Formats: sequence, structure tokens, C-alpha cells
Amino acid sequence: MIEVKGVKIYWLGHAGFRIVGEGKTIYIDPFKIKGGPTADIILVTHNHFDHLSLEDIRKVSSPKTLLIGPKECEARFRQLGLEHKFVKPGLSIDVAGVKVEAVPSYNVGKSFHPKMDGKVGYVVTIGGVKIYHAGDTDRIPEMAGLKPDVSLLPIGGTYTMNAEEAAQAAKDIGVGIFVPMHYGSIVGGKSDAERFRSIVGENAVIMEPEP
Repeated sequence: MIEVKGVKIYWLGHAGFRIVGEGKTIYIDPFKIKGGPTADIILVTHNHFDHLSLEDIRKVSSPKTLLIGPKECEARFRQLGLEHKFVKPGLSIDVAGVKVEAVPSYNVGKSFHPKMDGKVGYVVTIGGVKIYHAGDTDRIPEMAGLKPDVSLLPIGGTYTMNAEEAAQAAKDIGVGIFVPMHYGSIVGGKSDAERFRSIVGENAVIMEPEP
């Protein structure tokens, strides 16, 4: 867990995170989790099984949970029976004092996450802290102007950036703390995270997944 200005960020493994602040609990892409505090908001970056897991969403949701994701998630969102809203890159939603901005997330030179699909990353602003979850993406120019306090960047390669590419993306972003993710479950391992940290330096933080 890391804490920035009273906002706590927990890594749940793979691309999953829990953010707690201002009395709100937010999950992003929960996958293969045991459970946890009930979510006020669950953010889904795209419709792939390791990001949109109905089983895992059910573990931490209640009838009051708001589900947010791109339109491609609609059919599976309806199966959950929760209130839901759809976003696309460039769209912001304010939810009880939490600002959720959807930002572009796509591959360059790979076919897994085409830009035309409208898959997203998120910039979540809570308690004055900006947290960027990049989603499944390559290094893209849209990252450079975000100025987040914390960036959660995929490093596993194959479907996303690898460690070296993610380190270059961190340099593009230029500010804040950088946390590697999207490794250790499907592709990539701890050595990739270590390589990322060795390039980025002291602003890179390798988190341990919550049990």
C-alpha cells in the first residue's frame, strides 16, 4: 500500500487496484481477488476477461455500487444488475466528489487493443490526489500532459508496454510516483518490475499485492 495526502492505494495483483480516500472506496479492474471492502465505484478499463471479471466485481459490490466502463462492456455490465455509466476517452464524470476522467488506452503496432475500440485508462482525482491507471496500453502521446501524482503503468509486454517502454512513458509523464502493474499473473514477472525501477529510479515504487 502507498499513501499520498491521505489517499491509500492498494495493488490487488495484475492490473487491479483499490483506492480509498474521502470516505470512498474505488476499485479498478479487480481480478482474482479474495474480496475486500464494498466498493462505492468500480472502474473497468475494457472488456477483456482479466479486467472485466464479473466474479470479482460481485465479491466487492453492493446494490449501491456504481460501475463505470466503456460501451464495449455493456452486455456484461447488464448481467450484474448494477447502476452503470459508460465513458469514452475525453469524458469526465463527477461522482460524489470523485472526478473520474476516461483517457485513451491503446496499442501501437499490436492488434490487442486497437485505438478505434475506445478502451480507456482513468485519471481519478480524490482528496486532491490525481491517480492515473493507464489500462492496457503502449506508450502513447496522450500520457504526456496528464500530470498525475501517481501513475499505474503496465510493464508485462506482449499485450502492453514492456518495462523499458513503460520507463520511457514515465519520463514522458515526468512527475509523480510510478507503480508498475500488469505482471505476475498472465505475462511478466518481478524481474520486469525490477528492471522498470532500475531505469526510472527513486520515483518508481514496486508494490506488493494485497493478500
